[in-house]
Amino acid sequence: MKGYIVKRLIAVIPIIFGISFLAFILINLRSSDPAEIALRVNQVNSPTDEMIEEMRRELGLDKPFLARYGEWIADSLRGDFGMSYVSHQPVLNEIAIALPATLSLAAAALFIILSVSIILGVLSSIFEGSVFDKFIRAFVFIGAAMPSFWIGILLMWFFSVNLGWFDTSGMERPSSIILPAVTLSLAFVSTYVRLIRNNMIKNKNENFTFYAQVRGLKGSTIIRKLFKNSLHTSLTALGMSIPKLIAGTVIVENIFAWPGIGRLCVTAIFNSDLPIIQAYILLMGILFVFCNLVVDIMNTLLDPRLRKEM
Repeated sequence: MKGYIVKRLIAVIPIIFGISFLAFILINLRSSDPAEIALRVNQVNSPTDEMIEEMRRELGLDKPFLARYGEWIADSLRGDFGMSYVSHQPVLNEIAIALPATLSLAAAALFIILSVSIILGVLSSIFEGSVFDKFIRAFVFIGAAMPSFWIGILLMWFFSVNLGWFDTSGMERPSSIILPAVTLSLAFVSTYVRLIRNNMIKNKNENFTFYAQVRGLKGSTIIRKLFKNSLHTSLTALGMSIPKLIAGTVIVENIFAWPGIGRLCVTAIFNSDLPIIQAYILLMGILFVFCNLVVDIMNTLLDPRLRKEM
C-alpha cells in the first residue's frame, strides 16, 4: 500500500500543474486588458494609456507569459494568490473569510445526503417491488430531474414566504442553513439512493448471499454484508460529490444570499476580479484531484480484489 500511495501522489503532481496552467491561461485569453479592468473596477472610467501602462507594470503584465506563470505558481505555493482588484485585500484572505460558510453548508448537505440515502436505499432494496419501493423510485426520478435553482425557489416560497418558518436569505440564525442544505443535497440524494438500491439488489443474487442464507445467518447480518459489498460504487461517487458540494454551491449560495465562496466567485466574475477567479479555479481543481485520490486509496483498502491487482 505504501508504494501504491507514493505512486498515486507522484501522479497527482503533473495533474495539478496542468490545472494551474489551465487556470492561468483561461484568464489570459480574455480579449480585455487586465490592467484596464483593474483601473475600471476602481472607478477610473476613462483610463489613459499612461495609466494602463503603469498598472501593467504594477501587476507584472509587462513580463513574458511563462515568466508571469512561473511567478504566479511560486507565489501560489506560498499561499499568495495576489490582491483583489475590488477590495485591495489579499485573495487568500477573501477566500478564508468566505470558506467557513461554504464548508458549513456543504457539511450540512453531506449529512442529509448520507443519512437519507442510506436509509431510503437500504429500505428500497429490502422491499423491492413494493409500493414503498415504487414511491422511492418516483422520488429519485423527480429529484434528479428538477434543477437546484427551481427547488430552492420552491422551498423558499413555501417554507419562508407562506409558512414563515425560515429566513429567505443570509445567515441570520442557525436554522437559516436548512433550506440551502436541502436544496443542495436533493440531487445527490437521488443519485445515492439509486446506487445503493441497485447494488444491493444485484448483490442479492451473488453466491456469498446464498451462502450466508444457507448458513442460517440473521437477516440483519445479511443486510449488513450486502450493504458493505455495495459501497464500492457509492464511495467512488462520494469522492467526486464532496468537491462538487463545495464547488457546486454557486447557484444555491446566490439564491439564498449565502456568503460563501460560490457567491464570492460570482461577484468576482461580475466585477472582473481576475485574481479571485484564478484562485477559485485552481483551488477547486486541486480539491477534486485530492478527493479522488483519497477515494481511490479507500477503495483499495476496502476491496481485496483491488489490492491483488497492485
